[in-house]
Amino acid sequence: MPLLDIKISGISALVVLADEAPHIHQAPIAPDHPAASTSPETAPFTEITAQETTTSHLDSYIQRGSGTLSHPTGQSPTVVSANPRTTSSDPNPRRRRRSPSSDSERSQSSSDLYPSITSEHRRGTGNDPQHGDLRPEREGPPVLKRRRLMNKAMRLDPDSISSNGLQYHANGSSPSTQKNGISTSTNGHSSPTNGRSSPHQNGFSTAIVRSKSSSFYGHDREEVTRLLIQGLGDLGYHSAANRLSQESGYEVESPAVAAFRNAILQGQWPEAESLLFGVDSEADGGGVSISNGHSHHFGGLKLAADADPDSMRFSVREQKYLELLEKMETTTAIMVLRHELQPLRQDIARLDHLSSLMVCPTVEDMMRQAHWDGALGNSRQTLLQELSRSISPSVMIPDHRLAVLLDQIKQGQIAKCLYHNPSTLPSLFTDHVCDRTQFPLQTAFELNQSGGEVYCVEFSHNGKRLAASGADGATVIYDTNTFQVRHTLREHTEPVVYIAWSPDDTKLITCSQDHKARVWDTSVQSPFPLVSAGDLLNFLPQTGICLLQIDHHNQPVSTACWAPGGETFVTGSLDKQSQLCLWTLDGRPSYSWAIDYRVQDCAISSDGQRMVTISSERQIFVYNFVTREEEYSILLRTKMTCLSISRDSRYMLVNMADNEVQLIDIETAEIVRRFLGQKQEIFMIRSSFGGADENLIISGSEDSKVYIWHKENGTLIETLEGHTRGCVNAVAWNSADPSMFASAGDDKIVRM
Repeated sequence: MPLLDIKISGISALVVLADEAPHIHQAPIAPDHPAASTSPETAPFTEITAQETTTSHLDSYIQRGSGTLSHPTGQSPTVVSANPRTTSSDPNPRRRRRSPSSDSERSQSSSDLYPSITSEHRRGTGNDPQHGDLRPEREGPPVLKRRRLMNKAMRLDPDSISSNGLQYHANGSSPSTQKNGISTSTNGHSSPTNGRSSPHQNGFSTAIVRSKSSSFYGHDREEVTRLLIQGLGDLGYHSAANRLSQESGYEVESPAVAAFRNAILQGQWPEAESLLFGVDSEADGGGVSISNGHSHHFGGLKLAADADPDSMRFSVREQKYLELLEKMETTTAIMVLRHELQPLRQDIARLDHLSSLMVCPTVEDMMRQAHWDGALGNSRQTLLQELSRSISPSVMIPDHRLAVLLDQIKQGQIAKCLYHNPSTLPSLFTDHVCDRTQFPLQTAFELNQSGGEVYCVEFSHNGKRLAASGADGATVIYDTNTFQVRHTLREHTEPVVYIAWSPDDTKLITCSQDHKARVWDTSVQSPFPLVSAGDLLNFLPQTGICLLQIDHHNQPVSTACWAPGGETFVTGSLDKQSQLCLWTLDGRPSYSWAIDYRVQDCAISSDGQRMVTISSERQIFVYNFVTREEEYSILLRTKMTCLSISRDSRYMLVNMADNEVQLIDIETAEIVRRFLGQKQEIFMIRSSFGGADENLIISGSEDSKVYIWHKENGTLIETLEGHTRGCVNAVAWNSADPSMFASAGDDKIVRM
C-alpha cells in the first residue's frame, strides 16, 4: 500500500493511499477528537506536489483508501495518483499558495502534524463485503476515516461536521456529554443525533465539558444552560449566547424546531405539518429532508402529553384557509375546507362559521367576522404560540421562560409576605419581607362633609380623587393630595347607594333610591375656589355638571358599571321590569337583558369579556358581555350584598350575609378561598381587593371594624378600629397609592 507525501505550504504530510476504488464516506473527524488515533507510524512514501488551492481548500481532507482529496461542499475533488505521471483531474495544475504560517511552524515534522494511522485502523480493504466501508468490529475502537490538512491552530468549522451542512439536535439540545464519559462518535463519524455534532468549537474540548457534573445545585445542567442561552438572547446579548452555546454544546432549540417556527411565520403550511408531525421522505416524497438526499424518516416534534394532534392540524389549516380567503383565492379555499378541515371532524359550529366567511362581501368584513387580523398581523405569531403549548417544553422552550421563572419566584415571595404592599417588585438579590410598620394601620384623616351615614366610597382609577355618597343624597368628591372638596353632587332626592367612575375618570355615575341614575361630568372646573374640608359649610361648594339622567327604572337603582371603552354603561335595579340595561352616553338604551330577578350588584371585567351580576335571590349570573348571552349561574346558600372583579379579570369577590367573604374563579365557578372573621348578617357591606398587587382582601363589618386578609392564604392579618358606632359600610383601596385606603361608616365619617 503506497504512501503520499503531500506538501502544503512547505509542510510534508504522510498519507496512506489504497489501491482500491474510492468510496464515499461521511463527514471527517477532527484530529483532536477522542476517537482519533495519536500513535505515530513510519512508512516509505512518495513525494507529490499538491495542487494549489484557495484558503478555503485548506480545510479539505484526505480520504483514506480512496486516493482522493475531499474538497469542501460544492467543489469537485482532485484525484491525486501515487504515480506522478498519472493524469490529474486538472489538466493545468498550479503550485499551492503558501500559508502565512511562521518558519517554525513549517519546520515541524510531518509526524507531529499528521499522526499516522495505526495498523488496527487499516483492517478494511477495498470493496470487501465485510470491510469495504472501513467499519471496525463492534468491540474495536472507532476508525479514523480522514485526516484534515491544516495547521493545528486552525479549528474545524462546526457546521461542516454534520452531513449536508446541518446540525442535528435531540429535543432541542445536544447529546448530554456531561452525563457519561463514553464517546458519542461511531465509526469515526459524528453521532447523527439531534444535538450539536461536535463540542470541539472555539478551542473547547470534550474533556472540559465532560468533567462537569450533570447537576447544577440540584438542577439539570442542560435545562439551566439552555434557559441561560435563551435568556441571554432575550436580553440582547447574542454574542454571549452564542459563546455559551459553543462552550456548553447545547442549543436552545433544534434545527427542526427552528425550521418549524420559520415555516409557521412564513406561511409554509405543508412544511410546517411535516416538521410538526413527521414525514417519511421515501414513502411520500414530501417533507423536509435532513439526510443528504437519502431516504429518511423524520418522526416529528415531541408533543406534550395532553396534545391533540387533530386539533393542532385544524388550527394550522384554519390559518391556511383564512389566508386564502384574504388573497381572494376562493376556489382553493373551498378545497382546503372540504378536503383538509372537514375530515378532521373538529368543532362543527366552528366549521360552519368558517364556511360562512366565504360569502362576506369584502376582505375587511371577513376579517372582522373571523376576529382575525390577517397574514401580516399577529395571527401567525398567535398560531405559533397556540401550537407551542402542545409541543413538549423539552423540545420547544416556551418564550421568555427564564423571565417567567424569575417572576414566579418574586410572586412566590410576595405570596408569603403577609404585609406586602409596595408598588415595586422585590429584588432578586435578597429574600423579600415587608415590615408591619410600613403597612397603613393608622388613621391619617377624617372626612366628615357628608350629612348622613356614608354608604359608598370609591377612588378614581388614577388615585387622585375619592368619591363618597350616603344617606343625604349628596356625593362628595375629594382631592386625595389635599383632601379638599372638588365637587359636591346634590340633585338626588334619596340616598345614593352606589357610585362608579368611568375608565378615564372624567365621569361618575350615581345610583339612588329615588329610582334614578345620573351621569356627571367631573372634569369641569368650577369658577369657585377650592376650600378646605373644615371650612366647607362656610362656602358654596363646587358642583359638577349632570350630563344624563336615567328615569327608566321603577324601583331603586342598585348598581351601575362601565364598559371598558367608557362609551357605554350598565344599570341594574330592584324592579322586575328592565332590571338590567346597557346605555349609551346620549341616554339611549342599547340592550336590555331579559331576566326575571332583582339585580343587587353587577360588574364588568377589565378585559370586557364578562359581566357578572348577583340577585337578591342568592344567585350569581355570568354573561358573555360580547355576545350578551348567559354562560352560567350559581346558586348559593345565603344572600349576597356586593360584588367586585379583580383587575386581571380572573376572580370575583362576593360578600355573604353569613359572616363570610368568598373568592370565586370566574372561569371555573369554583370557590378559591373563604375569608372569615367579620360580622355581617343584616346590613349591606361592600368589600374590596386591596394592596399594590391586589394581594389583600379588605372588608367592613357590623362591629365597626375593618378586616384585612391575605388573599393567597386567607390569613386574617389585621383588625382595625376607629369608627365609633354602627357598621363600616364600605371600603376602598387606592390602586395608585398602596399606602392609602378609605372606609365609610354609619358614624358619617370617611376615614383615610
